[in-house]
Amino acid sequence: MNSKLKTTVGRISFSWKKSIWLYCILLSICFIDFSLLQWRDFALNTILLFLTVGIGHSVGLHRGLIHKSYKTSNFFKNFSLFLFVFTGLGSPLSWLKQHYYRDYWQNRLDSPRYFQYKHSLITDYWWNLHLKFVPNDLDRYDIPKTDLASQMIKWLDKTWYLHYLTFMFILYLLLGFNSMLFVTTLRTAITILGHWYIGYASHKFGYSRHEIKNADESGYNDILLGLISFGEGFHNNHHAHPTSAKFSMKWYEVDLGWILTWVLSKLGIVFHVKTLDGTLKSTAKKHHKTAWKFPNININKFSK
Repeated sequence: MNSKLKTTVGRISFSWKKSIWLYCILLSICFIDFSLLQWRDFALNTILLFLTVGIGHSVGLHRGLIHKSYKTSNFFKNFSLFLFVFTGLGSPLSWLKQHYYRDYWQNRLDSPRYFQYKHSLITDYWWNLHLKFVPNDLDRYDIPKTDLASQMIKWLDKTWYLHYLTFMFILYLLLGFNSMLFVTTLRTAITILGHWYIGYASHKFGYSRHEIKNADESGYNDILLGLISFGEGFHNNHHAHPTSAKFSMKWYEVDLGWILTWVLSKLGIVFHVKTLDGTLKSTAKKHHKTAWKFPNININKFSK
């Protein structure tokens, strides 16, 4: 393992499960004949994207389970976690833990290199999508015991891939092999790579309104990435207001995850929804004016 990744707070190692799953998903795309696709395939793909990534990941897992930005019934909580499984991103329990690990270290100045973003895109592709972090002391991260003990979460942790593969088989019977791959593995490949890239980019470049004091990361906002990621690309806003269900702060920041949450609140499915009011982190210091960070481009390199 790279010496830069050595840490005394846990073990970082290669994950065969993550890597095999990733490349099985990516390689399956080669078997799709795009000339045979029908309008129903695109419609179903879009619907599943909103259900799995929008409600399952952004609203259900991230804003609901992890950040407790609203209250809801056990039925909807479990249903949203079940939808998350069909993103193909993995186990809800694994994502829950990894999020707590990252939040803990990114809000400190002694963060291990694995949780920092002081490296290249290629390096992050390897670290994020192929490696795993196992802590020496799980209690250190204050993950709610009720979440760790949840029977639904533990069950999905053991069976998530079976649900995903069963769904693939059902779609194969109903739509055929080509449409099944388009609706499942192509959508999952875009979700995995998109989530990884947006996570990297929103910690490297963009604009920010707040700096988190004594923290290794404060995050950045990106209008386009925020739009296509159900608001997840407005990362500086989220770092400053971590328990808010609303990640956008201005009219030009379109947070589809917040729109879904708002609709669910009007339907009475979620309630006591937290917004920007009263959720500003105590360590968040507002900039005098919006700060921007752009990629470093060596102009001389291209002028030779």
